[in-house]
Amino acid sequence: MADTILDSRAAWLRLLAIVAICAIGSVPLWSVVVIVPAVQAEFATARAGAALPYTMTMVGFVVGGVLMGRLADRFGVMVPVLIGAVSIGLGGMAAALAPNLFLFGLAYGVLLGCFGAAAVFGPLIADASLWFVRRRGIAVALAASGNYLAGTVWPPVLQWGVDTIGWRWTHLAMGAFCFAAMVPLAVLALRRRAPMPPPRPVGAAPLHARPLGLSPNVLQGVIGAAGVACCVAMAMPQVHIVAYCVDLGYGAQRGAEMLSVMLAAGIVSRLVFGVVMDRIGALRTLVLGSALQGLALFLFLPADGMVALYAVSAVFGLFQGGIVPSYAMIVRDNFPPEQAGTRVGIALSSTLVGMALGGWMAGAIFDATGSYQAAMWNGIAWNLVNLSIAVWLLMRARRWMLSGDGAVPARA
Repeated sequence: MADTILDSRAAWLRLLAIVAICAIGSVPLWSVVVIVPAVQAEFATARAGAALPYTMTMVGFVVGGVLMGRLADRFGVMVPVLIGAVSIGLGGMAAALAPNLFLFGLAYGVLLGCFGAAAVFGPLIADASLWFVRRRGIAVALAASGNYLAGTVWPPVLQWGVDTIGWRWTHLAMGAFCFAAMVPLAVLALRRRAPMPPPRPVGAAPLHARPLGLSPNVLQGVIGAAGVACCVAMAMPQVHIVAYCVDLGYGAQRGAEMLSVMLAAGIVSRLVFGVVMDRIGALRTLVLGSALQGLALFLFLPADGMVALYAVSAVFGLFQGGIVPSYAMIVRDNFPPEQAGTRVGIALSSTLVGMALGGWMAGAIFDATGSYQAAMWNGIAWNLVNLSIAVWLLMRARRWMLSGDGAVPARA
């Protein structure tokens, strides 16, 4: 019965709903960037203080990614998504009524980050992977694209709201819309639990006992280290492209446009890499994506003209989009499906740790050197760490399969 559901029309319809919910529920990751300048002005705080809500959101997202993944494994993905819808609705209200910056950041960290956006990223990507076998790569990539779709659509809408009705009413409207849109989508599309394979016979050797010849927790740790390293590198252009354009005299608007180009290209990239992943496997795709991201980072070094920066931003978006979905696929290829929510949540949370660390690190290096050149070289170094881990995993997977111990073939 489960085999007839996998890769079926019902699975594709569910995937479309997953992309829509992720695109709606990921709004806190982008609203905290768009709206904070207005909040900074109202609360009369310094730039460092204005960064507090972003930091609290990232910390909340990392913690929530694991918690919501566990809930999805135990009760099905509809439960964390409904929690996310309620939390974003309440979070929008709490942020709108916040009397000071700390409570504003707390609303983002707890309600909008931990129990809000985190509930619709890792759990939904893991759920999408459970409904596909032949097209699992493109399914995971599509689910992961919801976040970038949110980054393409939400910022101009939110900025229009801030300019028109103010940041407080914008938060209220944002929370109300997300709640009203996510609840019916979740109830209609996500009620059915993902299909699971039949239980193993008593006494049978457990599958995935030593994935790639490693203990499960060691492999999880290696995937996490790769996620941190790649996203420290990825954070340099994504977090600092606006500031870089300001320093070059092109203005913040041009930098925001380059970020939009980067994210839009990232959507295309994730879809293309999803197809590639179905053909060559997750580990080879990770190696390819890491190598291409490193090349794109090199291209940023000489780029200081406006046309060149637009072009390199597009190239960077096209080159790096396949990396994060690869981690979800590696988890699904090497861990039991009943652990998918927790394991994928941990893997994807590590990438957010990398983004937060990389954004701060690039800023600190800029403060110390007065230039983004050294920060870019730092990103390239972290990217080499990621590439080394990816190559090591690929070589280990090949040896593991040749040894005959790989009873369940990983997509090396």
